[in-house]
Amino acid sequence: MEPTVLCRKVSKIYRQDSVAVRALDEVDLEIPRGDFLCLYGPSGSGKTTLLNVIGGLDRPSSGEVVVDGQRIDNMESGRLARLRLHRIGFVFQAYNLIPVLSARENVEFVMQLQGVPAAARRARALAILREVGLEGLEDRRPGELSGGQQQRVAVARAIVAEPALVLADEPTANLDSRTAENLMQLLVQMNREHGVTFVFSTHDRLVMDFSRRLIGLRDGRIVEDRRRAA
Repeated sequence: MEPTVLCRKVSKIYRQDSVAVRALDEVDLEIPRGDFLCLYGPSGSGKTTLLNVIGGLDRPSSGEVVVDGQRIDNMESGRLARLRLHRIGFVFQAYNLIPVLSARENVEFVMQLQGVPAAARRARALAILREVGLEGLEDRRPGELSGGQQQRVAVARAIVAEPALVLADEPTANLDSRTAENLMQLLVQMNREHGVTFVFSTHDRLVMDFSRRLIGLRDGRIVEDRRRAA
């Protein structure tokens, strides 16, 4: 079975005035389907850059990136946007919910962009919100929800379109420890029940403790690739 993600000799160089900053340095990484892993390391280690390159939000300076069987590092922008829409879910630390939409409408938004009929997307949104423990809160707007509840809406939005891959950048950063643990337990459940591959970028030891595979980065290079004992 082909991996969900394959990176070959991936480098990313940013230009700051006349200075070249190498954020990624010939990274090789293979992520099998159904994996549940985190990228960790100090600020500036390259973990967020690698997450963005895998998600097609940033292009590498060199190397190859294959996601769900499609090479994306040189993919035309329109095709790349469609791939992200249908095959990659994103969870951000700032939630990135649309404040004027209800929880249900936020979850439906991705499906609306995909062209899913109204009745079908409503039914799927209600089902996934029930699955993440938000039954009865479907009509509340983000401002009427706690941080943990907003992050659950973000998870529901990322999962509802049944992507091959979910990328989460510091998903627990704005949550207290109990809420963060509940969120990670939910993501483990989503991984097991839906078979979705999860990749986290994190500083949080809790996220690392829940991850089955740890990828350590320093100065744009992988310095550790360790799978935890089952």
